Amino acid sequence: MAASSMLSLSGLCHWAAWLFLLYLLYKASTLYLRWQQLRRVFSAFPCPKRHWLYGSAYEYKKDGRDLDIMAGYAKQYDYAFPRWFGNFFASLTICHPDYAKTILTGQGKGLLVLSGQKWSQHRKLLTPAFHYDVLKPYIRLMSDSATVLLDKWEKLVPDQKPVELFHYVSLMTLDTIMKCAFSYHSNCQNDSENDYIKAVYELSYLVDHRTRCFPYHNDLIYYLSPHGFRFRRALKIVHRHTDNVINQRKEALTQETGKQKRHLDFLDILLYAKDENGQGLSDEDLQAEVDTFMFEGHDTTASGVSWILYCMAKYPEHQEKCREEIREVLGERNTVEWEDLGKMPYTTMCIKESMRLYPPVPGISRELSQPITFCDGRSLPKGTHVFLSVYCINRNPSTWDHPETFDPARFTPENSSKRHAYSFLPFSAGSRNCIGQNFAMNEMKVAVALTLQRFALTPDPDKEPLKIPQLVLRSVNGIHLNLRKI
Repeated sequence: MAASSMLSLSGLCHWAAWLFLLYLLYKASTLYLRWQQLRRVFSAFPCPKRHWLYGSAYEYKKDGRDLDIMAGYAKQYDYAFPRWFGNFFASLTICHPDYAKTILTGQGKGLLVLSGQKWSQHRKLLTPAFHYDVLKPYIRLMSDSATVLLDKWEKLVPDQKPVELFHYVSLMTLDTIMKCAFSYHSNCQNDSENDYIKAVYELSYLVDHRTRCFPYHNDLIYYLSPHGFRFRRALKIVHRHTDNVINQRKEALTQETGKQKRHLDFLDILLYAKDENGQGLSDEDLQAEVDTFMFEGHDTTASGVSWILYCMAKYPEHQEKCREEIREVLGERNTVEWEDLGKMPYTTMCIKESMRLYPPVPGISRELSQPITFCDGRSLPKGTHVFLSVYCINRNPSTWDHPETFDPARFTPENSSKRHAYSFLPFSAGSRNCIGQNFAMNEMKVAVALTLQRFALTPDPDKEPLKIPQLVLRSVNGIHLNLRKI
């Protein structure tokens, strides 16, 4: 009996070994076919030399040089070049506005966003939330949040130590988005251990890390990995924060009947929105839209404001011209009004030039939902992954004279009208451009105006920021400036 059991167990092990071997052969053949397919897809596009195992990924070390390595290749390969993450995943990096136009006017499916009919429906429902009548009352709230930040910085000035901007500015932009879009006063600027901010940082890092680590392209491997666990934990914190905001608003709406209405905000419009069939957003869709706007409305703007202030510090002659303009507009007032926003043309040009050099969103991923042919005759099939390098396009020497030079005059009305429509993409372009771009520009103008009114900025020569793309443009070592009270 025992011998029979042993033989049976031995047979099972034998068959299990054969099945495992067949599985490995199947996976190896699948990967080989995938590799051959990618080689055919990108055969018309020359690319930098790549490692036999790591592909191009080994060059990108998150040491502050990644974007400049890409910009160097953009000069070498004109329109686009493939980047290989391992030998089984590759993406075509777009670095020329003509190619960007083809992608952004097509039907590409976003890797992190909705697509097709559902996207069109949501875009239509959300558009009223960004009408200027809705945006108008937000300016005073933006001023209030900026003032809280500046009061905190004023307490740090006597220490005569450089201030790292990004953390403080992130709390300010989160405070702003909560007040404006959700009528939610979180007091997050006085909560230095804010879990939501930490979770957003974590998600930004982990999404970028997964792209670079080719074993993590497999969903099961990533799910079982420590990084996968960290991703799920951070996502849970973000969703819990979103649910809390939504539930508080639903409860508040039931108590507002007959009361004087506060300003109409983004969440009101989401909750009341109905399509032509009278159908509103599902709870799942509602959470997704709030998550998206909460992230894009605070983290990208935090990046924008931080890098703009860095440019102001680095180029003092432009800082002073902006300050003179702001003083003329605001006088003795320490708040910005709606009518002030259109009276700061030079400050606005400096903001745009900063976003050209340091775009808050340095790249956009797309998966093609249909085959496309570019202006030079080269083609890509459906399902191909492309990466629009906003950073490279904004510095493309075929479009921009002396692209590394900070020159706000590029954005005079006359110069802007002569430029390629897809050469400056801080908010993307085409039908899928950023729906909240006016909100973001308004907030950046308010933050820059009030900061320059109160402080003179100079860079910290010992801590030059090292750029790193993690969904938004950050710095490996932070963005440090010296502040002097005016």
